[in-house]
Amino acid sequence: METILVLTHVDDRGDTLARSSLEALTAGVSLATRLSAPLSIGVVGGDTATAVHVLAAIEARVLAVSGKAFQQARYSTDAAACEALCRAAQASIVIAPASARFARVAAGVALRLGGVIDTHITALGGTSEVEANRWFYRQRMEAILNRDARPWFLLLDPGTHPAFDGVPGPVEVEQIVVELPATRTVVTGVRSPMQSGETIRTDAKLLFVAGAGWTKKQPDGQVHSSDAARLILDFLKASGASLGSSKSLVDQTGDNQTVLPFLTHLNQVGQTGSTPRHRKGLATCCHGEEPHVVGWRFIAERRAVSLDPNCGWTRGKADIVYIADAFQVMGELNRLLQSKPE
Repeated sequence: METILVLTHVDDRGDTLARSSLEALTAGVSLATRLSAPLSIGVVGGDTATAVHVLAAIEARVLAVSGKAFQQARYSTDAAACEALCRAAQASIVIAPASARFARVAAGVALRLGGVIDTHITALGGTSEVEANRWFYRQRMEAILNRDARPWFLLLDPGTHPAFDGVPGPVEVEQIVVELPATRTVVTGVRSPMQSGETIRTDAKLLFVAGAGWTKKQPDGQVHSSDAARLILDFLKASGASLGSSKSLVDQTGDNQTVLPFLTHLNQVGQTGSTPRHRKGLATCCHGEEPHVVGWRFIAERRAVSLDPNCGWTRGKADIVYIADAFQVMGELNRLLQSKPE
């Protein structure tokens, strides 16, 4: 019989589990129920006393590694904590979120335990054995994986499962003592970019995608890149959306063409970019052909603004298309957002 362990960690505030961890919980609880397998939950954080309350509704063994050494993410301490939790739970299947904190230590922990690991898992199936779904080739091909080797580590992509939402209550927690290795680094603080300068927000509900049309000649025959930059940044600030871009737009930097100064290839969405999983998406000045569709595969609700009623977005690629000028639409949208009471 399989023994399942879900590895979780607290968020930056330290008083609740990170959203990606709550999504991993949903997957782990569902898998344990189907397999009728014992379930354990491991929690890592500086102070886990409050964060574990959300686990009250789950029938599982709860293990925790806590203390000042585990307050900040660091490879040596996080790897030691995860290894200790896996050994204490004697898990054959280890499910963990592909968060920045766990993605860099999971492979090392699997090696220490003599196990194997698969990443970018999007779904877990099977009733008699574990079947893991994984996308390949920029999310264009899907495979179902099955392994005999144990322990088997499965790193779940964020956004592929709903976050676990249980009624908080008292939880019996087993504190696991970890023998810390010698550390050569000291966490002195955290530096974060200013909110106004941040354009990639993985937890945002909305993805706003800008296409090359923003820097092309407009009906008056002129290029209005400065106006485009202002409209986009004002919208990101007012809405809290994350910014995506087509490849053609970010590539203009190397072609000595007019560009939006805040865009980089990190914003690129599509066949050669990222495949985000926001709840909603709004595309502007994009053609919406295959590369864009690949990048939007996991967006739940897709809308677009286009002047061309025959563009790719209007032919089944988007749920709703507004045939209008993006400059005018975004200008009015910004006005409405700024006039909205707090």
